[in-house]
Amino acid sequence: MIDKNVKIAIIGGGVAGSSAALYFGKLGLDVTLIEKEESLISGPPFCHLHAGGNLYREISDEQCVTLLKQSIDFLRFYPYIVDYRPTVIVLPKSDKKTPLDLLPRLDLLTKEYEKLIHEDSHNEVLGESKEYYKSYSRDEIKQLKKKAYASTPMTSDDWMTAVAKNIGLDKVQFPLIMVQEYGLNLFRLAAGVALDLEHLKTVTLHTQSIVHNIQELPEDKGWILSYIKDEKSRKEKFDYIINAAGFRTGKIDDLLGAPCESMVEFKAAYVSHSNKYENIKFPEIIFHGERGTPQGMGQFTPYPNGYFQLHGMTNYITLYEDGLVANSALSCQPHLGQDFIDKIENDWTKDETQKRTDSAIKHLSQFIPDFSLADVGSRPLFGAQQIPGDDPTLRVAEVTFARKRYARCEIVKVSSVLDMIDAITSQFIDLGYLDENIRKKNLTKTDTIHEESTLRLKAESIAKRRGYPTSLANRTTVVQ
Repeated sequence: MIDKNVKIAIIGGGVAGSSAALYFGKLGLDVTLIEKEESLISGPPFCHLHAGGNLYREISDEQCVTLLKQSIDFLRFYPYIVDYRPTVIVLPKSDKKTPLDLLPRLDLLTKEYEKLIHEDSHNEVLGESKEYYKSYSRDEIKQLKKKAYASTPMTSDDWMTAVAKNIGLDKVQFPLIMVQEYGLNLFRLAAGVALDLEHLKTVTLHTQSIVHNIQELPEDKGWILSYIKDEKSRKEKFDYIINAAGFRTGKIDDLLGAPCESMVEFKAAYVSHSNKYENIKFPEIIFHGERGTPQGMGQFTPYPNGYFQLHGMTNYITLYEDGLVANSALSCQPHLGQDFIDKIENDWTKDETQKRTDSAIKHLSQFIPDFSLADVGSRPLFGAQQIPGDDPTLRVAEVTFARKRYARCEIVKVSSVLDMIDAITSQFIDLGYLDENIRKKNLTKTDTIHEESTLRLKAESIAKRRGYPTSLANRTTVVQ
């Protein structure tokens, strides 16, 4: 049973809002999705599945296990956005810990992955459980250095060859560890969701629209939501509101008078291009380091044709000294500095793009010497990220229900979106909007089959309109 008379408003068309609109719209609910920008999925950059959270040594084992489960669900729901290449974890010699410190957690995650496959064979989406991770000694890396590059990497050794031939072996600890954590493509997700929603009659999409007022109706009759579209203010009645406004979530909380505690952090990743590496297939490479220090973690994410997305968890690359702010007693909306708002709403200056991209290239070339010859590839990928509560290291969060008939989405990592939808689904069942036989198992099934050429052209068009190379809209590998 689905109550088709119920009207759901979703504010924000990022990963959380778009995914919720897609899911509930496909169930048959009447959904209106309101997005400030001209297209969907335009918030903070993401590039990684986080299938186990191995990038984050500071988080708990419990969060890592949750990220593994969520990543499997997300990969099954959105298979067309996954780039099937592994991730290599490297500890620099300057790091206080050793690669062996990572092994207990990796063994735990391997066992959890085995358990999930035993529960449902369709969960085997990260390769065989026995190959979830693999260690490479110094001698093994030296042997791989003698091999030719694989034009189409198929094995772990094929992928690791590119690392062996380009990394500075005197700068890193051994073993190196390869993990089956795959890439995610933001532009393919934006394209696929847009294509789906175009043909979904149950979803009304309003882009370039801004919510400016919300009034609660008496006797639990729902909400009157006012928004501006085409320079005109419009009003509609809704039974339920899903706040998926990302870093602007607090503004909607203020309109509803909802209790809150949250932070917002501005982050950026930098797009570089290397002529030397145009024809080389790299895995993603993570160089661990202490966040916020000059030795902060470096992230080297490959795209086709010699493009790379770079993170450096230092205050002169990805992080900003004043880029993390909390809400106040007067407002649920954390107040970012005007410089950050200008970047989000307008653009970066050429000088800052050059300066920070050069810093990112320098940071990564400590370990990949020839990468020092790379250049700026495009404007940065950037945005502000909502973090619920007061812990900036939090990586697992989904949704809270701060008012009746109101859900506040609080995902930190995109893979958490299906747990978020599951929690909202449970509330919809309690309210009588959906029959109780709608369960999470349905979340990991998608009937979406996109024609590859259509999806690719749509993704490339979105990338181009946003000022990025079309290579960023493509996978580095063929589909498994």
